Amino acid sequence: MMPFLYFPDDKSEYIPAVISLVIFMIGAGVALYLIYKYSKKQEKKFDEQYKNLKIEKHDDTSTTQ
Repeated sequence: MMPFLYFPDDKSEYIPAVISLVIFMIGAGVALYLIYKYSKKQEKKFDEQYKNLKIEKHDDTSTTQ
């Protein structure tokens, strides 16, 4: 059976919770930044490949006409 919600009278008991919250928020921010950076790299790679395919397709259609 779970005990009821506990609010300590000594506010210094909140310090470990705040420290762990800050650590996890920083970790989430770093993870979000890395995912964003990787996504931009993949987008650039995709655009270059698509641009090359589009140019090749355009060249193929212009030579057959």
